[in-house]
Amino acid sequence: MAPILTLKPGTAWSDAWQRCLAVAPEAFRDDRVLNLWASAWQPDGRVLSATSPVDGSPIAGPPRLDAATAGQAVRASLDQHRAWRHVPLPERRARVAATLDALTEHRELLALLLVWEIGKPWRLAQADVDRAIDGVRWYVDGIGPMMNGRTPLDGPVSNIASWNYPMSVLVHAMLVQALAGNAVIAKAPTDGGVACLTLASALAAREGIPVTLVSGSGSELSSSLVRSPEIGCVSFVGGRDTGARIATAVADLGKRHILEQEGLNTWGIWNYSDWPTLTSLIPKLFDYGKQRCTAYPRFVVQRTLFDEFLEAYLPAVRSIRTGHPLAVEHPEDPLPSLDFGPLINAAKAKELADQVAEAIDRGAVPLHRGSLADARFLPGQDTSAYLQPVTLLNPPPSSPLHHAEPFGPVDTIVLVDTEAELLAAMNASNGALVATLSTDDPLTYERLAPQVRAFKVGHGRPRSRGDRDELFGGFGASWRGAFVGGELLVRSVTQGPSDEKPPGNFPDYQSMP
Repeated sequence: MAPILTLKPGTAWSDAWQRCLAVAPEAFRDDRVLNLWASAWQPDGRVLSATSPVDGSPIAGPPRLDAATAGQAVRASLDQHRAWRHVPLPERRARVAATLDALTEHRELLALLLVWEIGKPWRLAQADVDRAIDGVRWYVDGIGPMMNGRTPLDGPVSNIASWNYPMSVLVHAMLVQALAGNAVIAKAPTDGGVACLTLASALAAREGIPVTLVSGSGSELSSSLVRSPEIGCVSFVGGRDTGARIATAVADLGKRHILEQEGLNTWGIWNYSDWPTLTSLIPKLFDYGKQRCTAYPRFVVQRTLFDEFLEAYLPAVRSIRTGHPLAVEHPEDPLPSLDFGPLINAAKAKELADQVAEAIDRGAVPLHRGSLADARFLPGQDTSAYLQPVTLLNPPPSSPLHHAEPFGPVDTIVLVDTEAELLAAMNASNGALVATLSTDDPLTYERLAPQVRAFKVGHGRPRSRGDRDELFGGFGASWRGAFVGGELLVRSVTQGPSDEKPPGNFPDYQSMP
């Protein structure tokens, strides 16, 4: 009989909210978060209702601004920018370092907010916070040479990012942009993370960092956050449809941009025999339910190896642990170590379940379908945002699972017979951020890897976005604009020589670092 679980004491949403009110009363009201613009916390915007993906219970929703107020916020950010860009670098370093100290002090609260707002298991939520702090410290220590001969932009950097990595992607970028001398604007993702971002922004604003944080619909705020002449650079992380619209706007305006978009990241298997290594890697590939821009949802497998692949793959996928991220058997127990919890919301879980059912109806072969009965839940809790791992063989071309990133725990497998078929299947989405090729022969890897249209290609190992001095970008439709990572992140948000052509994927040229 399965044990009866309970919510670990001190981890309820109400506990986290009361801690936010105590830590940053200027940014949190009794029942809502505030927007931050013109160097003040503003009680404006229409507050949307929101629920936690963890159990469907109410949490703080985003206070959505209208377009006119967003325009005021952008103009106020330009005033901040014109002052901040003249602050000496040693002072900027000191203020950013003080912000990192404050984030470190409140690390567990930030992580707990991520659990409730976007469903990250405790281990991954802590890692998201730690990667932001550690990554920015690397820039604080090394920013001096990176700024030699460079100046801040003429206007603030506008950040529009997806909900899945509020700290290690969005807050990290904002603090590095500010360290380089720019005021920063962030739009809180509509789907989750607003309280975590509000707390992080409050801690930064206390140290004098010129942060603007606003909420609103992308369509309504786009004219201000993308097209405003005051904006010096647009930094976007998200899907291809929205990214394409932003790309068109910034190209028309000649505006500096960094647009990270999705792609179907693939893992190829060709003349391979190290199956124990693959078995050990499969659970790691399901971190956060594959709701990552560098997740691997597609395996392209040599047909003659398919039986051996399944013997390595299926036991690993059956070992994946999911459930309520804060549920324990005894109050003193540590929080569970899960591979993932809920998806971002119930609508996404239903969308994927419907796509799986439709793909099977049209000919895909189900190789594995997990059951929610095997997950760890509280008695009677809402489980509508949860989806157990699914693996399909040969999704039909008519299915979105054939050509697009599912952004959830759904793996698809395609069988191939020749190297040409292998490469065609690995390049199915006109560019990707990462890919991996598992093959025993190093010469085969060296010959085939350059033909895979991904920015990073691993040899038998997954690739990630990277930290510190590791570069990041994408090929094809997975990336538009300047590449980032290491010194390139600073270069992308500063001005150098007038004839400088930064490495990146631009309409008129592509330049690798």
